[in-house]
Amino acid sequence: MLEETIKQVVTNYYSNLAAINLPQWLDTLDENALICDPVGTPPLNLAQDADKFFNILANFYQKFEINQDSVFVAGNSAAIKWTMQVTAKNSKTATVEGISTFEINEQGKIIKVLSYWDEMAMKAKLAS
Repeated sequence: MLEETIKQVVTNYYSNLAAINLPQWLDTLDENALICDPVGTPPLNLAQDADKFFNILANFYQKFEINQDSVFVAGNSAAIKWTMQVTAKNSKTATVEGISTFEINEQGKIIKVLSYWDEMAMKAKLAS
Protein backbone atom coordinates (compact mmCIF):
# COMPACT_ATOMS: atom_id res chain seq x y z
CA MET A 1 0.00 0.00 0.00
CA LEU A 2 1.24 3.50 -0.77
CA GLU A 3 2.50 5.67 2.06
CA GLU A 4 0.18 8.52 1.02
CA THR A 5 -2.83 6.18 1.15
CA ILE A 6 -1.97 5.11 4.69
CA LYS A 7 -1.48 8.73 5.77
CA GLN A 8 -4.86 9.66 4.28
CA VAL A 9 -6.64 6.80 6.07
CA VAL A 10 -5.15 7.91 9.39
CA THR A 11 -6.00 11.56 8.70
CA ASN A 12 -9.60 10.56 7.92
CA TYR A 13 -9.76 8.57 11.17
CA TYR A 14 -8.59 11.54 13.25
CA SER A 15 -10.58 14.23 11.44
CA ASN A 16 -13.84 12.27 11.75
CA LEU A 17 -13.12 11.49 15.39
CA ALA A 18 -12.52 15.20 16.13
CA ALA A 19 -15.63 16.19 14.15
CA ILE A 20 -17.60 13.57 16.11
CA ASN A 21 -18.77 12.15 12.79
CA LEU A 22 -19.59 8.54 13.63
CA PRO A 23 -20.61 7.26 10.15
CA GLN A 24 -17.48 8.62 8.47
CA TRP A 25 -15.25 7.46 11.34
CA LEU A 26 -16.70 3.95 11.09
CA ASP A 27 -16.03 4.04 7.35
CA THR A 28 -12.27 4.19 8.08
CA LEU A 29 -12.45 0.96 10.08
CA ASP A 30 -12.73 -2.72 9.25
CA GLU A 31 -15.86 -4.12 10.93
CA ASN A 32 -13.65 -6.30 13.16
CA ALA A 33 -11.12 -3.58 14.03
CA LEU A 34 -9.43 -3.75 17.41
CA ILE A 35 -9.18 -0.35 19.11
CA CYS A 36 -7.40 0.06 22.44
CA ASP A 37 -7.51 3.77 23.23
CA PRO A 38 -5.72 4.06 25.53
CA VAL A 39 -3.85 0.79 25.84
CA GLY A 40 -4.73 -0.80 29.17
CA THR A 41 -8.45 -0.12 28.84
CA PRO A 42 -10.86 -2.68 27.39
CA PRO A 43 -10.93 -2.67 23.57
CA LEU A 44 -13.73 -0.70 21.96
CA ASN A 45 -16.35 -3.05 20.53
CA LEU A 46 -17.49 -1.21 17.41
CA ALA A 47 -20.86 -2.93 17.12
CA GLN A 48 -21.80 -2.41 20.78
CA ASP A 49 -19.85 0.66 21.91
CA ALA A 50 -19.35 3.10 19.00
CA ASP A 51 -22.66 4.97 19.48
CA LYS A 52 -22.11 5.23 23.24
CA PHE A 53 -18.50 6.38 22.75
CA PHE A 54 -19.51 9.13 20.31
CA ASN A 55 -22.39 10.25 22.55
CA ILE A 56 -19.90 10.68 25.39
CA LEU A 57 -17.64 12.76 23.13
CA ALA A 58 -20.53 14.94 21.94
CA ASN A 59 -21.91 15.47 25.44
CA PHE A 60 -18.59 16.12 27.19
CA TYR A 61 -16.48 18.13 24.73
CA GLN A 62 -17.09 21.60 23.41
CA LYS A 63 -13.92 21.47 21.28
CA PHE A 64 -11.83 18.47 20.29
CA GLU A 65 -8.72 18.66 18.09
CA ILE A 66 -6.01 16.15 17.28
CA ASN A 67 -2.85 17.28 15.51
CA GLN A 68 -0.55 14.73 13.94
CA ASP A 69 2.91 15.92 15.00
CA SER A 70 4.93 13.13 13.37
CA VAL A 71 3.88 10.29 11.09
CA PHE A 72 6.01 7.21 10.47
CA VAL A 73 4.86 4.67 7.89
CA ALA A 74 6.28 1.16 7.48
CA GLY A 75 4.56 -1.46 5.34
CA ASN A 76 0.82 -1.30 6.00
CA SER A 77 1.34 0.28 9.43
CA ALA A 78 1.84 3.75 10.81
CA ALA A 79 2.92 5.24 14.11
CA ILE A 80 1.65 8.72 14.91
CA LYS A 81 2.97 11.08 17.57
CA TRP A 82 0.03 13.40 18.26
CA THR A 83 -1.18 16.26 20.41
CA MET A 84 -4.83 16.50 21.46
CA GLN A 85 -6.39 19.74 22.66
CA VAL A 86 -9.81 19.61 24.23
CA THR A 87 -12.24 21.97 25.84
CA ALA A 88 -14.90 20.38 28.00
CA LYS A 89 -18.47 21.68 28.20
CA ASN A 90 -17.47 23.21 31.57
CA SER A 91 -14.94 25.38 29.62
CA LYS A 92 -11.90 23.67 31.19
CA THR A 93 -9.11 22.82 28.77
CA ALA A 94 -6.44 20.16 28.51
CA THR A 95 -3.60 19.33 26.16
CA VAL A 96 -2.38 15.75 25.97
CA GLU A 97 0.31 14.05 23.92
CA GLY A 98 0.37 10.46 22.83
CA ILE A 99 1.45 7.90 20.29
CA SER A 100 -0.87 5.66 18.30
CA THR A 101 -0.06 2.76 16.03
CA PHE A 102 -2.31 1.74 13.15
CA GLU A 103 -2.47 -1.40 11.04
CA ILE A 104 -4.32 -1.12 7.74
CA ASN A 105 -5.57 -3.95 5.52
CA GLU A 106 -5.30 -4.18 1.73
CA GLN A 107 -8.80 -2.68 1.40
CA GLY A 108 -7.59 0.51 3.07
CA LYS A 109 -9.49 -0.11 6.31
CA ILE A 110 -7.96 0.17 9.76
CA ILE A 111 -7.78 -3.21 11.50
CA LYS A 112 -5.92 -2.23 14.68
CA VAL A 113 -5.31 0.93 16.70
CA LEU A 114 -3.19 1.00 19.85
CA SER A 115 -2.98 4.41 21.55
CA TYR A 116 -0.59 5.27 24.34
CA TRP A 117 -1.54 8.28 26.44
CA ASP A 118 -2.64 9.21 29.97
CA GLU A 119 -6.43 9.48 29.87
CA MET A 120 -6.69 9.81 33.66
CA ALA A 121 -4.39 12.86 33.71
CA MET A 122 -6.51 14.52 31.04
CA LYS A 123 -9.73 13.82 32.93
CA ALA A 124 -8.18 15.24 36.10
CA LYS A 125 -7.28 18.47 34.28
CA LEU A 126 -10.83 18.81 32.97
CA ALA A 127 -12.44 18.08 36.34
CA SER A 128 -10.32 20.32 38.58
